[in-house]
This record gives sequence, structure tokens and C-alpha cells, in this order.
Amino acid sequence: MILQKPICKCNLDSATVTSRDPDSADIFDEESVFNEVGSFPVKHRAENNGKKGSCYRCFKGNRFTEKAVCIVCDAKYCQKCVLRAMGSMPEGRKWITCICFRIDEMRRSDLGKCSRILKWLLPESEIKQIMSSEVSCPANQIPPNLVYVNGEALDDKELLQLRGCPNPPKKLRPGYYWYDKEAGFWGKEGQKPCQIISAQLNVGVYIKKEASNGNTDILINNRETTKEEVWMLKSAGIPCEGKPHFWVSEGGSYQEEGHKNAKGRIWDKTKTKLVCAILSLPIPPDNAKSGEEATTDSRGQNDLHRKLLLVGFDKSSTSTIFKQAKILYCVPFSEDERQNIKLMIQSNLYCYLGILLEGRERFEEEALKGKGKSPLIDQPSSSGCKRFTRGSSREKGKGVTIDGCRSSVMNTHLLIEELWKDEAIQATYNRRNELEKLPRVATYFLERAVKISKEEYEPSDMDILYAEGITSSNGLASMEFSFPTPAKSDGYIIGSIDQRYGKIRYQLIRVHPRSLGENGKWLEMFEDVNIVLFCVSLTDYDDHNHNIGTYVNPAPSLAQRAFHYMAVKFKWLFDLLTECKLHVSLVMGLEQDSVDESLKYAREIMNWNEEDITIINEESSASVETSTS
Repeated sequence: MILQKPICKCNLDSATVTSRDPDSADIFDEESVFNEVGSFPVKHRAENNGKKGSCYRCFKGNRFTEKAVCIVCDAKYCQKCVLRAMGSMPEGRKWITCICFRIDEMRRSDLGKCSRILKWLLPESEIKQIMSSEVSCPANQIPPNLVYVNGEALDDKELLQLRGCPNPPKKLRPGYYWYDKEAGFWGKEGQKPCQIISAQLNVGVYIKKEASNGNTDILINNRETTKEEVWMLKSAGIPCEGKPHFWVSEGGSYQEEGHKNAKGRIWDKTKTKLVCAILSLPIPPDNAKSGEEATTDSRGQNDLHRKLLLVGFDKSSTSTIFKQAKILYCVPFSEDERQNIKLMIQSNLYCYLGILLEGRERFEEEALKGKGKSPLIDQPSSSGCKRFTRGSSREKGKGVTIDGCRSSVMNTHLLIEELWKDEAIQATYNRRNELEKLPRVATYFLERAVKISKEEYEPSDMDILYAEGITSSNGLASMEFSFPTPAKSDGYIIGSIDQRYGKIRYQLIRVHPRSLGENGKWLEMFEDVNIVLFCVSLTDYDDHNHNIGTYVNPAPSLAQRAFHYMAVKFKWLFDLLTECKLHVSLVMGLEQDSVDESLKYAREIMNWNEEDITIINEESSASVETSTS
């Protein structure tokens, strides 16, 4: 469902539209209502005396008829009347009587964007001249007294300085902004920073503490920061305990209040830049580019960039889907990532062996008490088993970590080889389904325990997929990718849609539930994502056969029926809470085709939403009226 904010209708006795041609001498005096702002007056929205959706001049047509819109009074003219109503358009798409009037600020985003009706009527050279005049005309510029910085309206000189600096604000509109003169942070009043512009501009007064509506008790240049900025500081290794006050200069150098020397630069680490990209926080611009080029590049990146947030509860395979996507779309794992994954696999392997040892002791105790099955083996355990038991006990007291695993890999290979050959351990492994603590993926690694424990072991892509988690922290991870263009085969012709898909870049962000905080309080930091992929596990619907000792699915349709049942329940609940539509897809993280199909489905959903917004914008610019006129 698409909701469109209705446009208020002005009922002014002195602002009516008559059926006379716009060249009548008395139209200007009878129809104009002025509100002086600077040197250019404001004209109220025009009203149509004809039927709803018709042309404002000939009163013909309906709401679906293509029309051109006056960027001042919002009057709409059909193909036959537009040139007569707007003339040569010296200031752009304005009704003749609206020349020298300020434009409607709701139409500012349409400046320089030609409508389809003008493309039908005029040659390309004339359209370029009209659009250029529309953008550069003094009457169409932002009035300085409608731009407030740090609570103070600007004058002509300040606005000129702000727009002419090397890194000017992007998409400047009338409104209230805050500006940090020391570091160059720029943002809308009450919101987090959206850009870093040129510092030390003589614009506005000093920044207020509550400018960005922060509530963290951590100050940057006397402004209380937001939660997103605290995440940025922590990713840069800056201690945020207590209530510190930092002074940040242009370029990112920072120091604590009361200290003389700078402690470092905020954006030196790649991790910090990644966190800023995920949380939509700005980073210092490239000084080598001019302000206009940087704005153009950034706009292009935003237009061809989509964000997908991947989140789910434990055991919902979000890490597997993320890693599968990296392999599927040829996003290589770095050497550090592969090394961390290798050590994580080896660390997990030791945990699995420790669970087998605990299970062996439990089974033997049950056998001796006569409550369990027959003893695992008549002869005592091997020396390797006893040594690993003592080592496992020591590690359990210390806590097994990847860093601790680095020094123990060389010394444990022979021990694990001896342990794995132990008949008691093999007998325990055959009864592994009776061990509740042993994960299902443990079987994949335990059968290759000797190979994995070697120092020269390098994990394969399948090993990476089966590994539990992504990194040792198992927290925030991000990757950029694009969908490959379909190959031209079997008569398939690559169309413009496929080419457009190939140009769009996507960012897949995987967040562990623990990183979102209690009740998802940090989820608001990802408010700019285009789609949320929430994963729910269906493995609980598997059936366990105690006789065989393996997980089986006696009814092939059981998982499918479970999926449809849960999908209906989630859709009903989502509609009840949000009155919005929920899209559901079945995905198996270990299967490339399944992950590819689900991500492409997410791409289609984002394109549906984008097309809906585009249709609304085109209707607005082409004057296809909605419920109001």
C-alpha cells in the first residue's frame, strides 16, 4: 500500500484561475497574492475551476492526461496549452504570470529535470537551454533567510560562502541545520551528521549542545553525540567510558578536553570507515576532488547502491547465508578472514572433542550403574584420551579462544590423531545423537579431525560454510556485491533491465542479535537500509529416528508444510502490527541456488518499491493528479 501525503488546497478569494488566456493585462493584478521574502515574492498555489484533473487553461482532459507543471503555482497544462501558457520559459517551467516569483519549495527537487511532455514538443537544444535557465535563474535560488544554521538565519554573503566552499552541503534546501565549524560536521537539526563540509566557515553562530539531539553524555566539540557516533568512536579504538569530551579538528584528529596533544585520527582505520558506511555516517571528503565532483560522485553512488540488512536469532543460518553470498558473488575472503576462520574451525573442533569426552564418561557411568547400554569398551582408554582430557580441563578453566589456539595447533595434531583412533571415542561418536550439546555440524568436522588439526590445514569453501559463525566476534560483517548479468545463450537477449541490474551495487550487512542490544535498541541505526532479511530456522521440524541414530525426514513435504504454516503466521502477525505486506522465501544456506534465488527475490522487492516511488514522482512531475488537485 502506498500512502501519499495530500496536498492542501488553498481557498483564497483573491487567488482564482479564470478561463481567459494568460496574456490578458489584468491577470497579474487579480491573481497574485504576495508574501515578500527577500527580493522575490511568493505566489500561492493555483486552483482549477474545471473538473478534477483537467487542464488549468482549456479545462479538458483528466487526471491521467500528460501535463506540464508550473514550478511556482502548481498549475497544470496539457500538451496543447503548455507553450501558450508558459511562452519561451526564460526562467524555466513557469506560467507567464509567475515569472520573477519564487518557486514552490516542494518543486525544488524537480529543477533541471525535464518532463516527458516537453520532450515531445521541443528539440533537445531548446530543452537544455530551458533547464539551464531554470537551475541558474536568480528567482529560483534558495532564499538565504529560509536557511537556518545553528538557529540563526543566513544572509546573502553567508549563503554564498556556504555554497561556494570546496565541500559544500549536498542538496541544500530551506530548513534548519547545525554546523560544527571545528570539524566540519553538518546535519539537519535534531539528527545525526549527514556530511562533513569545509571547516572554519563564517556561517551561523556557535553550535549548541543539543544540536543533533544526542543522549549519550559524550561530547564532540561541545555537541552531544548520537548512538551511531559512539559506535564510530569505539570502532576507532577511542575509549568512551564515563562522560568524555573530545575536540575534533578538520581531518579527524582528536584529543580529550584538557589535553594538549592529539591522540590520533578517527578515520585512519578501515574498520571505522566500514562502520561509518553501514551506519550512514560521513567521512572526510577527498580533497583532491572539487565540491561539485564529490557531490556528483556521491549522488551517483547513492542512486546505484542498495542496502540489505541480514538478521536473525541464533541457529537461523544468517552466517551461512552471508558466507554463501560471498562465495556466490565472487567476493574473496581476505587472508586475515581465512586465517581467523581456520583458527575458529580448529577451536570449535577441540570443543566438539571435549563434548565427546564428556559423553564417554557419562555413558560409562550409566553402564556401571546399569541404567544405560552395555559398556563402550572393555579395555581402558588410551593415553592420548587421558592427556586430551587433562588438557581439555585446563582449557575449560582458561576459556578456549582463537588466539590461544594459535600456539596449541602445532602440539595437538599428534594428540588428536591418537585420540580419534581410541575405540571408546569411536564408540561414543557412534552414539553422538544422544549428546544434546554436540551441534549437528560437528559430524562434518569430526570425521576430518586429523586433517583439520594439522598446521598446514587450509579451509575449503565448504568448510567455511559449515563453520559456526563468521569471525571470532561473530558480530557485525558487511560485503559489497553486484548481481552478475545473465549470459547470452539459447536465444536470450540481454535487455536494458538486466544491464541496469548489473550496474547497481548492493551492500549485505549481517548483524548478530547480540549486537542489536536488548529489545533491538540499536536497530534504529540501520534505518536507511532498503530491505531487512529476517531469518527463522526450520530445523526444529526435523524428525529424529532413535533406531538409526541420524536425522531423517520421513515425510518429504513436512519441511515445506512447516514453511508455509510459519509463513502464513508471520504474514498475519506482520500485517496486524504494521498494516504492511511481508514477503517470505524459503532458503537453504548450504545451497548456492537457494541463496541466489532468495537474494534475487529481495532485489525484485526493492525494485517494486522503487518503481512505485518512480511512478508517483513521474505523476507529480508530469501532472498526473492524485486524489487532490
